[in-house]
Amino acid sequence: MTTPHAPHILLINPWIHDFAAYDFWAKPLGLMTLGGILRDHGAKVSYLDCLDRFHPSAPESSSPSARCGRGPYRKTTIAKPPGLADIPRTYSRYGIDPDWFVRDLKALPPVDLVLVTSLMTYWYPGVRETIALVKSALHDVPVVLGGVYATLCSKHARQTSGADRLVTGPGENEILSMVSELTGWSPEPHFDPNGLDSFPRPVLDLERRLVHAPVLTSLGCPFRCAYCASHRLQPRMKRRSPASVVEEMVYWHTNHGARDFAFYDDALLVDADRHAIPLLEKIIAAGMDIRLHTPNALHIREITEPLAHLMFRAGFHTIRLGLETTAFDRRGSMDKKVTEAEFLRAVRHLQSAGFRADQVGAYLLAGLPGQRAAGVEESIAVVKRAGVTPVIAHYTPIPHTPMWADAVAASRYDLEADPIFTNNAIFPCQSEAFSWEVLTRLKNLARL
Repeated sequence: MTTPHAPHILLINPWIHDFAAYDFWAKPLGLMTLGGILRDHGAKVSYLDCLDRFHPSAPESSSPSARCGRGPYRKTTIAKPPGLADIPRTYSRYGIDPDWFVRDLKALPPVDLVLVTSLMTYWYPGVRETIALVKSALHDVPVVLGGVYATLCSKHARQTSGADRLVTGPGENEILSMVSELTGWSPEPHFDPNGLDSFPRPVLDLERRLVHAPVLTSLGCPFRCAYCASHRLQPRMKRRSPASVVEEMVYWHTNHGARDFAFYDDALLVDADRHAIPLLEKIIAAGMDIRLHTPNALHIREITEPLAHLMFRAGFHTIRLGLETTAFDRRGSMDKKVTEAEFLRAVRHLQSAGFRADQVGAYLLAGLPGQRAAGVEESIAVVKRAGVTPVIAHYTPIPHTPMWADAVAASRYDLEADPIFTNNAIFPCQSEAFSWEVLTRLKNLARL
């Protein structure tokens, strides 16, 4: 199919198939950024969200339950994937009903190209279901898959997803040339893939209800933690200017009523004097009544007393610290991000600035290769004694990370055979079978 005129491009955020899922300020920002680039160059862009919590067909769509952009997804019980039948948990499709999705697909004007994103590698069954329904409804329209799963498990995605084409790595580098190849439409580029300030705004206005706006002030991370794939997904560190970031925030706040903003950066506070501090000063000067959230972890050692006070004045409401473990004497093989003294000092600064214990959470990894539950319990106790909230983050084995080999060796599953076995809900790197008793005990201990 060729369309030398500006094409109609459909963006799709696929379903999640999992044992558990919850909307923590989640939006497919990478996909919507590509949509912004395409629309800015003249393409018609539409968006369908299989996770839409506000779909008009849902009885709960008019509920005011959304708090700060968080809330439960609609879910439907489905069969567990092969190999996970022994897990004593319910497996579900999270998101809208498939017949609503097909109806929305068929109501669109003719589509020339479909772009589907992907996130967690073990969520690929939801991606596959989404693409299959697209193909059955739109027939010969090409479907392109990008995102985290497509990048980290590209061979598996080519064999399994049903997509006609894969984009691995940052999509902005090839989006226009790829669309040209697949549709025959060749606009003259007027943005710089390496200059984030040249990017147009993402197409967040296509959301049915903009209960929060994601904000990305930088790409990449200078650290190479053993459990993290950030460097594989974004090999180069790039930053936007503080003025560009605040201009976008003011736009979403003024024109679309967004009050909650979630920073998606992997390294928001790194080199704070030249980035975070001038950014926060400009946010304060803009005088917006907003709440700021950091679902991605902040680097603890960067939090000084002046920065903590700036964060409080700027409107930070939810802070997550990248602590991971309090076994500080044994963490050298994982990362070198923080010492015990730096953690306790950062907590004191945040408390002095006015943050409550329920606003500041420290992520603690559970389910690491060779890790015992007692180690996690001790970390929980240390965090609670410091006066902040322990937040359990279940470890996901990720291909191409330094810890991957240890994860493969420790797992009771064949992690290399199928990404489905890397699901963090099943504690795949523990030699014992999944235990509700251990999971419940950790959850109860982590409560304030």
